[in-house]
Amino acid sequence: MPSRSLSEARIKGLKPRRRAYEVRDAKLKGFGVRVLPSGAKRFFVHTQHNGKRSWQTVADANAVDLNEARSRAEAMLGTLRGAASTQISSEETLFESVAEAVFQRYARVWKPRTLEVNRSYLRRQILPSFAGRQVADITRRDVQRWFASLRATPGSANRAAPVLSIIFQEATLLGYRPEESNPCRRLRRYRRNARERYLSNDEFTRLAAILSNHEAQWPQHVAAVRLLALTGCRRNEILSLRWSDYREGHLFLRDSKTGPRTVWLSSSARGILERLDHRGTWVFQTNRGNAQPSSNWLRHFWRRVRDEANLSDVRLHDLRHSYATFALRQGESVLAIGRLLGHASPEVTLKYTHLADEMVREATEVIDAALRS
Repeated sequence: MPSRSLSEARIKGLKPRRRAYEVRDAKLKGFGVRVLPSGAKRFFVHTQHNGKRSWQTVADANAVDLNEARSRAEAMLGTLRGAASTQISSEETLFESVAEAVFQRYARVWKPRTLEVNRSYLRRQILPSFAGRQVADITRRDVQRWFASLRATPGSANRAAPVLSIIFQEATLLGYRPEESNPCRRLRRYRRNARERYLSNDEFTRLAAILSNHEAQWPQHVAAVRLLALTGCRRNEILSLRWSDYREGHLFLRDSKTGPRTVWLSSSARGILERLDHRGTWVFQTNRGNAQPSSNWLRHFWRRVRDEANLSDVRLHDLRHSYATFALRQGESVLAIGRLLGHASPEVTLKYTHLADEMVREATEVIDAALRS
């Protein structure tokens, strides 16, 4: 980290780089200027007292001149070094304030559903442990203790950790933490056994029979479940369908999880759509009129159907897994299955290849039995 006597001209000449960097002042130890990739420059103080490291933003370099910033820094450093228990409070750098600024920025990047889910993790898993603290004072040990406290819900812990990491990453870019100080780095996630459930031919037959029993009373719900089974689409991809997305015998999804994609429909899937009421905007509508259904609209119906079909351990998402499994058993390649499911990369589809190994083993046993008979 370079150290030199700062001057107005030198500060003005500092150019932004791909990553934020700091230049320390040779005249006042612990004082410096941080240059962000955006071109913004912020004066800061950084010191350590009784084993406790403190990092504070002094001012925006465009708002105060160097003499004023150095004067403020001297006072701040004196306070920090003179009393370990004294901590400068700044509303701007409280963890929850930084988190909110990050979420406002990422609202332009994350999809609405992703933003909603991440806010839920922030509210339920993260803020109870970190709210009210200065973002610069949170250490790796604090994060490790927080993560350990969530061991009872490993899935939520694993999904909340990246959200927390993004907050610290942005805090660094904003100049609120030293460079390369993200305390979430190399945090080891909880191991979880992959939950894979695939319906057999007999189970599909039972499911089809139960769906037929409910078709007269719940025609839209039955149609939605059948489309999930026949297309391998995600639940929200089906529930958010507009009639304008269905044309030329295909579904043209405008905003799936991996971006826009085309879903090729079988004759049975097309028949399901043709039998539905085409009035209104949405393919599936609530009882309140022309409104898109929520995720709960299908969830309660599915629980009833799967219990009646003796499939109580089957999730709606397992219909997607089963669709991929059936395609593999029919000889489709991993590349073709990836396109059918709308995977962003072949690596995501490779989790199904273990089924191909099972098929090879089954074929080996069949051949062996035939040759020995």
